[in-house]
Amino acid sequence: MAKKFDYGKGIYYFNVKSGGSSNITIKRKNKQEALNRFKSYLNLGKTCEWLGKWDGKKFIETEYKLAS
Repeated sequence: MAKKFDYGKGIYYFNVKSGGSSNITIKRKNKQEALNRFKSYLNLGKTCEWLGKWDGKKFIETEYKLAS
């Protein structure tokens, strides 16, 4: 199933697998908030995929790293 929205420039995105073959795409404006939420889903045992920051053409900052 194709996404039904446009990515926002400068927004951080990640996917959470939600049973079967569907994903929920979650966005946050702030990188630290996005990383914190991503980590919380991982801690719950969810399968997640970090997409990164949308620059208007592609995802950048695609490597998932937790701030120490």
